[in-house]
Amino acid sequence: MPRQLHLNAFLMNTGHHEASWRLPESDPYAHVELDHYVRLARTAERGAFDSLFLADGPQLWSDIAQRPAGALEPLTLLTALATATEHIGLIATASTSYNSPYNLARKFASLDIISGGRAGWNIVTTAGAEAARNFGLDAEPAHAERYARAAEFLDVALKLWDSWEDDAIVADKAAGVWGDDDKIHPPRHRGTYFSVEGALNVPRSPQGYPLLVQAGSSEDGKAFAARYAEAVFTAQQTLADAQAFYADIKARAAAQGRDPGHLKVLPGIVPVIGSTEAEARAAEHVLEAHIVHTHGVRRLEQLLQLAPGTLELDAQLPADLPPEDAIEGAKSRYTLIVELARRERLTVRQLVGRLGGGRGHLTFAGTPEQVADAIETWFTQGAADGFNIMPAVLPSGLDAFVDHVVPLLRARGLLRTGYGARTTLRERYGLPRPANQYVRPALATV
Repeated sequence: MPRQLHLNAFLMNTGHHEASWRLPESDPYAHVELDHYVRLARTAERGAFDSLFLADGPQLWSDIAQRPAGALEPLTLLTALATATEHIGLIATASTSYNSPYNLARKFASLDIISGGRAGWNIVTTAGAEAARNFGLDAEPAHAERYARAAEFLDVALKLWDSWEDDAIVADKAAGVWGDDDKIHPPRHRGTYFSVEGALNVPRSPQGYPLLVQAGSSEDGKAFAARYAEAVFTAQQTLADAQAFYADIKARAAAQGRDPGHLKVLPGIVPVIGSTEAEARAAEHVLEAHIVHTHGVRRLEQLLQLAPGTLELDAQLPADLPPEDAIEGAKSRYTLIVELARRERLTVRQLVGRLGGGRGHLTFAGTPEQVADAIETWFTQGAADGFNIMPAVLPSGLDAFVDHVVPLLRARGLLRTGYGARTTLRERYGLPRPANQYVRPALATV
């Protein structure tokens, strides 16, 4: 079968553009309305997307003056969406820095069971002092320490998901035996960050464990992805950068003894679609005109770790910015934004405008054919296995993509027409169901 695209719908309240909530069509309360997300999920399912994805963080993002702030807890929301959809995968963001392995493993196993094998986990280490202070810390842990904790967290979670063998439940009513205790494997883990004794209190789920997704592109992030991730969400601004990232992460996976084809790379794209290129550009300009630049400048100063009032709207970034190795927050996004500003010689005003659409992800305004062309180029030229579709405005941007771009991708043989017999999220991503680490393979008989 020819290689086909994997599409993931990255859903963010009224859309990814920070000014989307100000448009006449937008509902500024949509971020806490279940019906809004049900409609979006069903639209993405109509387009036969592999999955949808919810970002999250254990802190209040930005000033609430800027855009709709606060968010429903994603595992709770996705459990509701599991009952409102039939096929689409459900990927939730959850932090390894501010959770415990036992509780989180249980929640994801429960979502996988409730959804019939459609759960995915976007694994984040959570940068920022704001989140740290919500959990009794004075400052965020160092970047390398966050990833060391994440690695142990994953090792423990995998032990927990495997702590029940698939056939541990006997259900022998005549003998009065419900389960086989010999097929339960307590982790009895003692490590640097965690001590976890007992087996999970949820049986092994349909997928074995959820699809593992990762989104960091720093050196630590790429090393972590090469070891654990089955899908990587990444922000790339140019085809050349995307090709370099794709080749690098696949080579790292191979060096870990993994099949590179079992790690899918999905860059983000923020499409603004019009029936003509001029119409798409006009829609993009309307959004940019609604940006409140003081919010963007303040956020940019925080990301670049600059004192308030450092940046001037109509000047370029200062020449003496801190190097990436001095950044303890989102290292890869810091580098991407600085390189974008330097490469295109953008003023702060222009940079805020560019970041307002996708926070560093590729923004693209054009006709459905032009959007399909861009996706096809990256997909066929060694830059992507699929895309994180990030509509600038919701729900209209997702409607436009499904109604006008998806048919073009299908006509080109790049996207399936339906879900077919593959029922789990892993199957749709072309991934095998993981074997239980505690079960030895049966010896071949001669």
